[in-house]
Amino acid sequence: MKCMVIVKASKGSEKEGFKPSSEILAAMGKYNEELINAGIMLGCAGLKPTSQGKRVRFSGTQRTVIDGPFLESEDQIAGYWIWQVKSLDEAVEWVKRCPNPMLEDSDIEIRPEYEEADFAA
Repeated sequence: MKCMVIVKASKGSEKEGFKPSSEILAAMGKYNEELINAGIMLGCAGLKPTSQGKRVRFSGTQRTVIDGPFLESEDQIAGYWIWQVKSLDEAVEWVKRCPNPMLEDSDIEIRPEYEEADFAA
């Protein structure tokens, strides 16, 4: 199964100019290498804070552009991986091995992608 592993934003990651420490970068680099070597990681990226983003709100045929930053940092995404794993349990085990990507308490969410079988009648 494919899944998106979402690194949730924190107050620190939403600050303008947030830069992870060299220790965090090294630990995450090592972890990413383990994911690649295991054949699990299909892609990954870190995202700039919402202050540098935009949203487009859809209401019928109207579109409204909203400039960041967006409130509630714990509901935002700071980065993600795309993984190919055998099960959700396997993804959980890999996430438990991940170094904390933030300088403070943080959350990582795992979301399976829909598969064709999910839409079968």
